[in-house]
Amino acid sequence: MAEKETFVRDTRPPRPKAPPGSWDCQVHVYGDPARFPPRAQSAYAPPRAYFEDVHRMASTLGMGYVSIVQASVYGADHSALLDALSRGDGGVYEGVTYRGIAIVNDDVSDKELLRLHEAGVRGARFNFWRRLNVTPTVPEFLRSIERISQFGWHARVHVTEPELLELQPVFAAAKGTFVIDHMGHLPFADGLQQPGARAILDLLRRENWWVMLSHGDRSSATEHPWDDAIPFTRAYFEAARDRSVWATDWPHPEYPKTPVNDAELVELMHRCLPDAREMEAVFVTNPKRLHGEPA
Repeated sequence: MAEKETFVRDTRPPRPKAPPGSWDCQVHVYGDPARFPPRAQSAYAPPRAYFEDVHRMASTLGMGYVSIVQASVYGADHSALLDALSRGDGGVYEGVTYRGIAIVNDDVSDKELLRLHEAGVRGARFNFWRRLNVTPTVPEFLRSIERISQFGWHARVHVTEPELLELQPVFAAAKGTFVIDHMGHLPFADGLQQPGARAILDLLRRENWWVMLSHGDRSSATEHPWDDAIPFTRAYFEAARDRSVWATDWPHPEYPKTPVNDAELVELMHRCLPDAREMEAVFVTNPKRLHGEPA
């Protein structure tokens, strides 16, 4: 049985609008479970959130580009991701360009990596958050980083504070381009002096570390309008102005609050980044460079 819906299907246009050519750097796309069954160890049931649904949401928000991130419910079986990326011509569907982010482990062959790259995959996500049941070992992570480097892919690390603090020395020494997903899932109520925030800011002092300015809604101690997201977002952006990107995380799996209309997430970023040049950097310039798209 699919879980209770955690998003608002009737997305509205944001006010103000997102900049032209904006990227949503993380959505998940699921499929009919008869065609794309979740793995037995899934942490949650796949929601009824298909390609047509995300395309309608992205088009309404005014996104020009969308990164479809492999959902942990499928592990390294990329069938649903490849099906989504096969729409349109060269990843362009009705004016929106789609790219992919895979889950890479030792079971993914070199032949499969090439197939994923040719389909439009431009990065790999490593889910160190243990509850998702797809955690790589450190040696597997380092091997995978080396393997994806041949394609110029970036790596995304999905952590909460315990994993972040445990793996900080590994992350600091790793070679490649890395993105901290969802601002590290840190609770804003604990402030910017909490150990996880200090660890993120330390990593962002390194030119190969980026941050995804997302989950301001989830990590907030409040419901909308999530005012406590502003100081965290500003702190990370100031630490990495040319290495910050944004995402909705549609369809917000296991969302613990009142379901969010994704237009509200664009509007939150306008409040966090009131200068139009800052919005342009986070929504357009930085993600284009991260995904290796031509200028």
